[in-house]
Amino acid sequence: MNRRPLLAVLVSAVLLSKFVSAQTAGQDFTYTVSTTQTWTDTGPDLHTGDVLQISASGTSCNPQGINGSTPADSPLPSAPSGALIARLHSQGALPILIGASHELRIEEPGHLSLGVNASGPAPCQGSFSVKVHVVTAQPASASTSSAKAVAPASSAAGSTTSQADDMKKKLAAAAQTWLAGQFGTGAASTSSSAAEGSSGTTPAAPALTISKDPLDAGLRKNIDGLPRRVNDEYNNLGDMVNFVIIGSQDKMQSALDAATWHVADTDSKEAALKAVLQTYEKKDYLQMPMSKLMLFGRYQDFGYEMAEPIAMVASRHHFRIWKAPFTWNGQTVWVGAGTHDIGFEKDQRNGKVTHKIDPAVDGERENIGSSLQKADKVKSMTYYLPPNPVQDARNATGGGYHSDGRILVVFLQ
Repeated sequence: MNRRPLLAVLVSAVLLSKFVSAQTAGQDFTYTVSTTQTWTDTGPDLHTGDVLQISASGTSCNPQGINGSTPADSPLPSAPSGALIARLHSQGALPILIGASHELRIEEPGHLSLGVNASGPAPCQGSFSVKVHVVTAQPASASTSSAKAVAPASSAAGSTTSQADDMKKKLAAAAQTWLAGQFGTGAASTSSSAAEGSSGTTPAAPALTISKDPLDAGLRKNIDGLPRRVNDEYNNLGDMVNFVIIGSQDKMQSALDAATWHVADTDSKEAALKAVLQTYEKKDYLQMPMSKLMLFGRYQDFGYEMAEPIAMVASRHHFRIWKAPFTWNGQTVWVGAGTHDIGFEKDQRNGKVTHKIDPAVDGERENIGSSLQKADKVKSMTYYLPPNPVQDARNATGGGYHSDGRILVVFLQ
């Protein structure tokens, strides 16, 4: 990956962080929520005790949804199809009906996503205009009735300071990892927690619930015939194929969205601009572009990533996924290669800076499986060891990695 888009994102975030610290605690926000996008992350951090007063309107689409039956696989089957819904990331994956208006109380720190209650294409093509008024949590020391009714000015200042401090920590972690990769000073300090995985090891994922049933013989044969590794445009072999997902494109995308994976941007210049704008709007930029690699003679169909905000510049979980040239029992088969970026190193092909991956790549395979399992989108999962497994290799940029060679096969609900 070229260093300039990465540096542009980092520098832009540093410059704009002063705007964040200069503003008072954000209390009013306006969003445009497209019905073509499953979830829209609103960005601002929310704290225990905050109250959100949400109102929505639409020129061509009604945020209360449409009359009629709602598909059973919609995010919220009990609500009208096409209605505006919300999800609090810290309070589980179950969505909440918003409709034209709703008030939410935050039980634990997190952030809010807004979406449309639809399975596949929404019944109405358009967007909602959504206004969110945040009533900042009252400090615990305040006890008088007047203090409960109106938060003191110091509360707003304290919230602003907290936001600024949080931004500084994220920027410091990203910059620390960036400099480590630029000048060869080793991994970033483990004392900084914002750059997840900066110490060079992937955090242990929750244990996977693995089925003991053997794979169908036909599916085993198809997996045996898969390329073991992806390659770059110069046919340099790279990351290993380490997971397979079985389910329609809609199911696959919905499951990954529920598991809080973000689709990567594809244009580096647009990404740098988007990072600037979202930082200014107090949103987290979570869609850093990734390089294009090939399987089945073509570039990835989708790239997904997951990381701490800002620290994504240096550290992120990510994978590329391709639609297989075969199906199983009439279902689409998706073939993926996942790795965990933990910093930067020299690209052996051209001497430029590129992301360094955690050499223990099985950790990312487990992370992908556990995220889908936690989102309750898995029907069953099993490991499969194909012939001639990849166990010790180098990626296309020259970074080494190792694996037990198994492929995680995930059947979606």
